[in-house]
Amino acid sequence: VQITESGGGLVQAGGSLNLSCTASGLPFDDYAVAWFRQAPGKEREAVSCLSRSGQYTYYPDSVKGRFTISQDSARNTVYLQMNDLTPGDSGMYYCAAGYTVDCTVVDGFDAMDYWGKGTQVTISS
Repeated sequence: VQITESGGGLVQAGGSLNLSCTASGLPFDDYAVAWFRQAPGKEREAVSCLSRSGQYTYYPDSVKGRFTISQDSARNTVYLQMNDLTPGDSGMYYCAAGYTVDCTVVDGFDAMDYWGKGTQVTISS
């Protein structure tokens, strides 16, 4: 199993990025998929979660209304559209999949089974 993130980069504040997460050997349709980010010196935080059914999404208040998670089952890819970015959104962004994860239970997000290596997002002011 391999999860690969892409789409990170350097953008100015107010800009947008669309991150992609692809998986080999793992059908995303059978897993909850989430995006996490971690900035230097800060704890990792979940910024979105898409339930296995695709019917439930989670966003923390810090990104609600600006980030959108979506899935293309045919491509086995999950996206994170990020708009109106601020320097506070900078960090390494990770994609993860969890077979037993329930996106309605934030405390359970650490139970993800598979993680990617991350893609760097840097927002300049």
